[in-house]
Amino acid sequence: MKKKIQHSRAGWNRQLLLAATLLLANSAVLAQDIQFSQFFEAPIMRNPSLAGIFNGDIRMQGLYRSQWGNVTVPYRTGIFNLEYKKPIGNGNDFITAGLHALYDRSGSADFTTTQLMPVLNYHKAISGSRNRYLSLGFMAGWVQHHIDMSKVTTDNQYGPDGYNPLLGHGETFIKPNISYLDASAGISYNSDIGDGEAGNYFIGVAYHHFNRPKNSFYKNPEAELYPRW
Repeated sequence: MKKKIQHSRAGWNRQLLLAATLLLANSAVLAQDIQFSQFFEAPIMRNPSLAGIFNGDIRMQGLYRSQWGNVTVPYRTGIFNLEYKKPIGNGNDFITAGLHALYDRSGSADFTTTQLMPVLNYHKAISGSRNRYLSLGFMAGWVQHHIDMSKVTTDNQYGPDGYNPLLGHGETFIKPNISYLDASAGISYNSDIGDGEAGNYFIGVAYHHFNRPKNSFYKNPEAELYPRW
């Protein structure tokens, strides 16, 4: 009976593995972006039209994440945002200028991502009481990726006697650094609930990587960073 139960569990595990493999094979991964667990604390990363939607004139924000340190090399991510909001025209409309900076280092190969992106957002008042706004925002700038090839091991470096660091890794990287321009756009609507006594709400949509930058370490084939909603 014990042997039958073990065989049954093994068969069930194989079925789960097959189902997961088929599911992943049929899924389209459109973009691979850095995500924070508390994503609502990084509004500019979600939608550039959320820049400047706060009480006051200036906002500085810093976020830091470190995870998986007990099982591998820690994945560390930090961002810094600076936003400045200024009234224009008759004083009901606003314009926000800002800067978004990100640094991420992941895994044993020290895969590093650096982003430096200016942000511009225009807030159009659609009520005289200044409690309803339609915002249109843009964010574009420079992105760099880097891999430390001295920390990379591949199958080509394993011979009859085991791992040999003198053997070539066999990868055909042009160079371990790539950089490109990336761009995002978004639109949002925000208003008060019950004259502001019950808070406010936001409705918006953003379109990231709409310029489809090339982000591969290889020359052929060149891989595009597909847009993400």
